[in-house]
Amino acid sequence: MRILVTGAGGFLGGAIARMLLARGDQVIAVQRGGAPELVRLGADLVQGDLADPAVAARAAQKCEGVIHVAAKAGHWGSYSSYFSANVLATRNVLAACEQHQIARLVYTSTPSVVHAGADLAGVDESAPIPDHFHAHYPATKAIAEREVLRANSTKLTNGTMLATCALRPHLIWGPGDNHLLPRLIARAKAGKLRFVGGGQNLFDTIYIDNAARAHLAALDRLEPGAACAGKAYFLSNDEPLPVKEIVNRLIACAGLPPCNQHIPSAIAYAIGALMELCYSVLPLKGEPLLTRFVVSQLCTAHWFNLNAAKRDLGYRAEVSITEGLARLTASIGRHKP
Repeated sequence: MRILVTGAGGFLGGAIARMLLARGDQVIAVQRGGAPELVRLGADLVQGDLADPAVAARAAQKCEGVIHVAAKAGHWGSYSSYFSANVLATRNVLAACEQHQIARLVYTSTPSVVHAGADLAGVDESAPIPDHFHAHYPATKAIAEREVLRANSTKLTNGTMLATCALRPHLIWGPGDNHLLPRLIARAKAGKLRFVGGGQNLFDTIYIDNAARAHLAALDRLEPGAACAGKAYFLSNDEPLPVKEIVNRLIACAGLPPCNQHIPSAIAYAIGALMELCYSVLPLKGEPLLTRFVVSQLCTAHWFNLNAAKRDLGYRAEVSITEGLARLTASIGRHKP
């Protein structure tokens, strides 16, 4: 198949693109910058911003499926920047699917779209999307997810139907991680790593290969009337651990000692609110170390019932956390100067 992968230069998008290429699919990689590794492997690169409808339309030509990973993540920035990257870009991808009669669209969402500030302990996909969020990232991802799922069963001009689904992987990690792990390591080295509360709240995470394979499984199963069409699915390694344990095991892969520093959640929340205010009114560079959204994420449980993904996508975590950590340790060792 000829598959369009947005955000293919990123951690998850790159892993998906490499898996598609390895099994013989043709990959059209969309990225704002370059993706030299994927080009060397045989992918065709389209550079540009998906907030421009012409970029999405050009990239989608002659494609048979789309895996839409590209997004603006993080917890700080203007609403307009998040809306452009997460909502407008998704609308343009949907429009390109209709323009080019592409019948399959897998959208990468996030469990944050159902986090209202309380524990997510063993919840399934019936958990509602809240009316209010403390950050632009989940707010805009929720809008995009809804629009993708509403587009399921859209009749295309060639008479076929568009089939869509959304996947919600939680905390992706592994070799090549350019987001979660570098931040943890940097804060640990600087002595700024703290656990909010006791650090015993359970967290689901997912190893990169498991997250990527789930996207391919969804793509392969999508068709009008399929069990997964029009639905969202939580994804994880199905091995929830206390956040303190998983974080310390991750930084141990880089040879760092465990962190045992804590901060009460109420104090952290107050600091987050104060930092948000300061960064909003003062000409400060970068982003605040804490925000209310970050604190609420860190001090609550995040683990999920994966029965739907197992049933409809045939999902299982082929790489365990223990095996993934071993691979991560080996990868970091290979890249040490």
